Amino acid sequence: MTKSTKTPKLSRRGFIKAGAAAAGAAAGSGAITGFPTIWAQEIKDIELRHVGVSYSVVKAIGDQAAKDLGFKVTMQNLDTSASINRFITQPNTVDICDLEGWQAKLAAKRGVIQGIEAKRIKQFDNFLPIFTKGELDGSQIANQGISPYAALYLEKKDSTELHDGVADWLTNVPQVYNADSIGYRPDLVDHPVTEWKDLIDPKYKGKAAILDVPAIGIMDAALCMESAGLIDYGDKGNMTREEIDKTIDILIDLKKSGHFRATWTTFDQSVQLMAAGEVIIQSMWSPAVAAVRTKEIPCIYAPVNKKNGKEGYRGWCNGMGLMNHLEGKKLDAAYEYINWYLEGWQGAFVSRYGYYSPVPSTAKNYMSDTEWAYWYEGKPAPEAISDPYGVPMEPAGTVRDGGSFVERVTNISCWNTLMDEAAYMNKRWNDFKVA
Repeated sequence: MTKSTKTPKLSRRGFIKAGAAAAGAAAGSGAITGFPTIWAQEIKDIELRHVGVSYSVVKAIGDQAAKDLGFKVTMQNLDTSASINRFITQPNTVDICDLEGWQAKLAAKRGVIQGIEAKRIKQFDNFLPIFTKGELDGSQIANQGISPYAALYLEKKDSTELHDGVADWLTNVPQVYNADSIGYRPDLVDHPVTEWKDLIDPKYKGKAAILDVPAIGIMDAALCMESAGLIDYGDKGNMTREEIDKTIDILIDLKKSGHFRATWTTFDQSVQLMAAGEVIIQSMWSPAVAAVRTKEIPCIYAPVNKKNGKEGYRGWCNGMGLMNHLEGKKLDAAYEYINWYLEGWQGAFVSRYGYYSPVPSTAKNYMSDTEWAYWYEGKPAPEAISDPYGVPMEPAGTVRDGGSFVERVTNISCWNTLMDEAAYMNKRWNDFKVA
């Protein structure tokens, strides 16, 4: 697999990494200007603690950042619920918080994050308009749930409420996102899956599973209920109590009938269930499907394209937030870290999982033509495809499930969310878990 061999231009972080003496010489020659040479020496002892979920807070990314930036980056993984609990109850133990849109809304409300100054984000103007304007190719993206755009802006640095419309301050800087659907075993499921209702079809009794993260799992459940014509939602992303009750009651009936073999909370659990054949259809994440395939076990990610106002992918986006306690040189280092994320290396790395970068133009610089054709353009892979660690994943000629980036993203029908009735929803989800 051929990687890009482009040489990055000398930047502030190149200056940092080279050390104060070498950078001072470069500055003296006029190669770089605008910051003191002593900065590199001061920042070398800084450690940034980046906390979040395993699919976006990845040790290999932190290691590469530390190598390029010249200061320590510590990655720590928690599940979705534990992450937001950590940010809110122990904010001083985190520097960079990994936030979904609904978590950004909650973290801002609790006052644990500070606004990020958009003009300090070097690639901000190159972000896809999905994030900055809520549109793609001139069309508005789905707004059920909390879209990345809806959760992006704050009016001021210390605002605790999301701002409706464009502003100069951000709750987070998007860094990875995707369109989620159903994974299934084509050798064990008797037809191509293109609709969410298949997940609750009685023929798969005892062989199905669903994600056990309440705020996300109920969205997958709602997509199933809507697809099957069991419930007509006003807004799946912000259900009424009546809609929550109907959804949970059906889930409880399914569980009591033995429909669900399991619920899962982590990437590894979903992979193990599918690879072992304990489950043959489940709500799933794209890289988990890829991980099953690397074991030479067939697994397909269902293309649940929107039709008749139903179906569609469940979208999500994780971004980096700055904790409120950051200041001075550590805050400067945090901005350097965020800017590093958007320069392409990380974007290419997560693309090899099947995720997307908010700045594809920089990720492309670190991807081979084969990778770009497969992951973003939906074209048959000219050569074999490998995962981020070089493990062979797809043979030449394979087309990505769901097609191109544009096809997948424009078929998102709802986004992960924090409902107005979140407390009630969590209570009812627990009823499902203990049923």
